[in-house]
Amino acid sequence: MDSFIPLLCSLLIGVIASNAALLLLPAQAYWHTVLPNTHMPTAITDLLSSDTIKDSKTDTYVNIGKGTTVGAAQAIVLGPFVYKSAATEKQLHDNRQSNFFFLEQDLHPGSRMNMQFEKTNATVKFLARSEAESILFSSKKLPEIISQFSVQPGSDEEEAMKETLRECEDPVLKGEKKMCATSLESMVDFAVANLGTRNVEAVSTTVHSKDETPKQEYTIVASGVKNLAQDELVACHQQTYAYAVFYCHLTKSTKGYTVKMTGKHGTVVDAVAVCHANTSAWNPNHVAFKLLNVKPGTVPVCHFLPQDHVVFSRNN
Repeated sequence: MDSFIPLLCSLLIGVIASNAALLLLPAQAYWHTVLPNTHMPTAITDLLSSDTIKDSKTDTYVNIGKGTTVGAAQAIVLGPFVYKSAATEKQLHDNRQSNFFFLEQDLHPGSRMNMQFEKTNATVKFLARSEAESILFSSKKLPEIISQFSVQPGSDEEEAMKETLRECEDPVLKGEKKMCATSLESMVDFAVANLGTRNVEAVSTTVHSKDETPKQEYTIVASGVKNLAQDELVACHQQTYAYAVFYCHLTKSTKGYTVKMTGKHGTVVDAVAVCHANTSAWNPNHVAFKLLNVKPGTVPVCHFLPQDHVVFSRNN
C-alpha cells in the first residue's frame, strides 16, 4: 500500500502534465493529437498559416507579412445556412447562392447542375485558442472589437461583423446544438463532444483549380456519390469576421455526401452535399423553399457547401 500511493501520485502528475501540454499545442498539432486518424480538409489547412499578432503599443491586431491591420474579408453570407431565416431579395437573385440548393432526387450520377464554387474569406486565419479566448466576442462590445481590429465604424466590414455576432447569439433551432468556434481547437472539441467519438471524418468542398472558376454546368460522374455516416452531422460554416470564426451546429435527420463532378469548362470538383430529411422547423420563407418550390417538412432539401465550410461525421 505504501508503494502504491507514490505510484498513483506519479500517474496523476503525468496525466495532468499531458493534458496541460495538449492545451499548449499549436492548432495543427492539437488536431492531429485529438483526431489522429482524421484527414485535415483544405478548408482548415488554408486557415492555419497565421501571422496575426497583437501590437502591445496600439492594442490592435496586425499582420506581420503585410504590415497592415486585419479587417473583415468578404464571404458568402451565412444566411442560407441559418434555417430559421427568411429569404432576402438578394439571396433570391444571387445565383452563386441559389444554385447550391437542390432536391435529393437529383443527387445521382449523370445529374447536371449550373453553379459557381467561389473560394471566400481566404485572407483571414485562425488565431490560437488562448488568443481568441482573450478577445471580446459579443454584439454588446462591438465598438471595442472594431477598434481593436482597426475596422472603420459604419463600414461594410463592421456591418458584416455585427451580423456574424448576431447569428452567433441567436437561439438555435429545436433539436439542434450550436456554437461559434473562434479557434480550430474549439471547433474540434465541439465536433468530438457532439458526435461522441474521436473517430470522425472531416470533409470540405475542394475545387481542383488554382484560378477562380466561372459559373458553369457540372455533371456528377459515374460512382461519384458517396455516403458519409448518416443521421447526425456537425456542420461548420465560416463566418465573415476579422479572423477565422465558424458557426458550428449539430444537425439530426441529416445525410451527408461527397460528390465528384466535372464542369463544362473542365473544372473538377469534390463537393460536399448535405440533405435535410426534416425541414418542418425551418422558416417557411427560407430561400430553399422559395427556389425549389416546396413546403417545409414535405421532401428532403439538399445543398452543396462552399469551399470554406467543413462537415464532421462519425467514421463509417
